[in-house]
Amino acid sequence: MRAYVPNYQLHTPQTLHETLGLLAHEAGVWKLFAGGTDLMVLLEAGKLVHRNYLNIRNLEELRGIEITDQQVTLGALTTYTDVQANAILREEFPMLCQAASETGGLAIQNRGTLGGNIVNASPAADSPPALLAYDAELELVSASGSRWVLYHGFHTGYKKMIIRPDELLTRIRLSRSTETPRQYYRKVGTRKAQAISKVCFAGVAQINDGHIDDARIVLGSVAPVPLRCIRTEAVLRGARVDSALIAAAQAELAREIVPIDDIRSTGRYRLQVSLNLLKDFLSGS
Repeated sequence: MRAYVPNYQLHTPQTLHETLGLLAHEAGVWKLFAGGTDLMVLLEAGKLVHRNYLNIRNLEELRGIEITDQQVTLGALTTYTDVQANAILREEFPMLCQAASETGGLAIQNRGTLGGNIVNASPAADSPPALLAYDAELELVSASGSRWVLYHGFHTGYKKMIIRPDELLTRIRLSRSTETPRQYYRKVGTRKAQAISKVCFAGVAQINDGHIDDARIVLGSVAPVPLRCIRTEAVLRGARVDSALIAAAQAELAREIVPIDDIRSTGRYRLQVSLNLLKDFLSGS
């Protein structure tokens, strides 16, 4: 059943300053509309509860990819198509590019945004596991100022975040490295394309002489939030990669994630796939 469109209001601010003013003076009244690829699905299904939206799609302050020797900074309105087209991202952050290429179809990739994927806060989203594995930072801006926060810790529960009602996610920052870590991204769904993930895995590890100097493991669709697996990382850090370590890491991961049964999959399947993906990552498959 479709929603009744005249019940909704969509206002288009001309500047970021105007947007932040509305969020500050009418906190909780307005929610943001960027690509709309998630919101329009809810509208079509008659399940879009909030009624007042600010269309920020045309705000130039939220666009662009800035590259320095130390960092890559992406505007929150960077689309999945923009990500895939950037040569530095393809070379140094291939997991993010792969996530972008596996998000929906071409129409969604042309319109959907990284910022929207983050603040929509779905535990099954495709880009958050890669961004978390890259240890991304987020810039949150309000009329009273701005702050940078680690993406790890941004999601505090299902659809819950540390962003305030008067704040807007403006930029995403990734640190560049001269080292070449092992990277592994895998999305498992019902089909090869345009599927919501049953399990999404992103892993980064710096391995020298067979030992893991550092590792970040992130899983989607196995917890109420995209989950950085800190305890499993601790098992890996400083250890030599062998069959015993893989088994120990799998055992810890099985204790750390909390997959559930739902319409897309079973918890048992999600657990087994997660363990298999961890093994593939560590063994370099």
